[in-house]
Amino acid sequence: MEEAVKKADVLIEALPYIKNFRGKTFVVKYGGSILSEEKVRRSVLEDMVFLYFMGINVVLVHGGGVNISQRLRDLGLSSVFHQGIRVTSRKTLEVVEEELMKLNLMLENELKSLGADSLGVNAGQDILYAEKMKSDKDLGYVGTVVSANRQKIKDLLEKKHLLVLAPMAKGADSKLNVNADEAACFLAGEVKAEKLVLLTNVKGIMRDVNDSESFISSVKEEDIKKMIKEGIINEGMIPKVLAAVRALDSGTKKVHIIDAKIPHAILLEIFTDQGVGTEVIK
Repeated sequence: MEEAVKKADVLIEALPYIKNFRGKTFVVKYGGSILSEEKVRRSVLEDMVFLYFMGINVVLVHGGGVNISQRLRDLGLSSVFHQGIRVTSRKTLEVVEEELMKLNLMLENELKSLGADSLGVNAGQDILYAEKMKSDKDLGYVGTVVSANRQKIKDLLEKKHLLVLAPMAKGADSKLNVNADEAACFLAGEVKAEKLVLLTNVKGIMRDVNDSESFISSVKEEDIKKMIKEGIINEGMIPKVLAAVRALDSGTKKVHIIDAKIPHAILLEIFTDQGVGTEVIK
């Protein structure tokens, strides 16, 4: 009986959040090595299906860099990066699209097996539009997202689909490879998402990565640049928090950076008072 009461208490704690978020849109970015870990993926997808059945519009933007790099190795092709961006030749672009669509289909089917009416979409097909990325080196078929087809996204969500988007974009002459974090953050701003969730393989922002007690549960947008300058936010976390700031500036209400390896991390972050990740707020 005591265990049942505890479960009821959890549901009561979640109730105000469920009431507030029903009918709102959440954008979730999920990629990297954690996309390939089956146990982690199951937990993440179960959370998204829970959000879906709570009446929340869910858009999942997935990456695929690990799979793409492995496929290129299998083909005897090298992965070339410049300032963290994959240089994308015509052949590499074909591999990028093929691998992303394999992952897209896998995620769509796994979400369907959990009961959601999921729909996998190549964002390069009239969802996201990009210009060729400017750089001091020719990056090939790499784009910077500049606009989105908000009406098409709205129409798909109104049909009660849980959207699964592969991060491609339509360019002037061909599809372009775009960064999944960038695609998710841009999309969150365009749809004025209630929440943007960035799933990672770390707990969130730490004042000292070697001290688990230094975890920062909430940070204001105005403090981000100061924390980068002081070295509190560094390395791979920098592009994530800068993307979070861009999303907030574009109309996203709140951004959450969460460790996907924590079982049901999304639900714990969204539907409990304490949370488990770092929230970035204006």
